[in-house]
Amino acid sequence: MALNEKFTPIRKGLLEFLLLKIIAADKVYVADILRQLKGTEFATQEGTLYPLLSKMRREKLLDYEWKESDAGPPRKYYRLTDLGRGRLYELSEYWQKISGTVKSLGQPPAP
Repeated sequence: MALNEKFTPIRKGLLEFLLLKIIAADKVYVADILRQLKGTEFATQEGTLYPLLSKMRREKLLDYEWKESDAGPPRKYYRLTDLGRGRLYELSEYWQKISGTVKSLGQPPAP
């Protein structure tokens, strides 16, 4: 198994957190999200993204609106709901906590 494949469950688990962060910054459509993830450890495809966005919408974490596009058909722009902002806050707090734990484990005890 390639090293990259070993970390797939971790990346998959963090993808929702990253989507919340991306969508919180500005209203975005799927191509915007894919562009931001491209070239990172979290690069993904539409086939992975759409089901996750649909799940998050069912959980009322985000909503969308259709906007006309100069470059073709209308686009679906996603934005966070209040519940989504709350989830992002919770995940950010938890991320800080677990990051600290990971950094501190295996260190010599303080004198």
